[in-house]
Amino acid sequence: MNKKYRNEKKRKHDARKGRVGTSIARSERHRLTVFRSAKHIYAQISDGGTGRTVITVSTRSKDVVSEGYTGNIDAAKKVGKVVAEKAREKRIEKVVFNRNGFLFHGRVKALAEAAREAGLQF
Repeated sequence: MNKKYRNEKKRKHDARKGRVGTSIARSERHRLTVFRSAKHIYAQISDGGTGRTVITVSTRSKDVVSEGYTGNIDAAKKVGKVVAEKAREKRIEKVVFNRNGFLFHGRVKALAEAAREAGLQF
């Protein structure tokens, strides 16, 4: 049964999230999941088999907090770099990137590219 939407933007977000979710659910690799709000960006790595969260990094965590604004591309790059460093400490090299229905653009793209530059493969 189709869900009724009053907001076209929400309908498109849910459609993207569904498409991304089905392809990620098949994988047994660790997942790098991204969530962005207006002020912050969050990234977590969870185990593919059990679903338990292994690493969590955000613009609110002590490793990333800076004096500047937290809702911009520079902050997202810092989060990507720190999450990749923590993953290497736990010997996680390959992950599946879950953009969680967000467009691969702007802060989400900056986080992904910074994580790739720091050594994560996806």
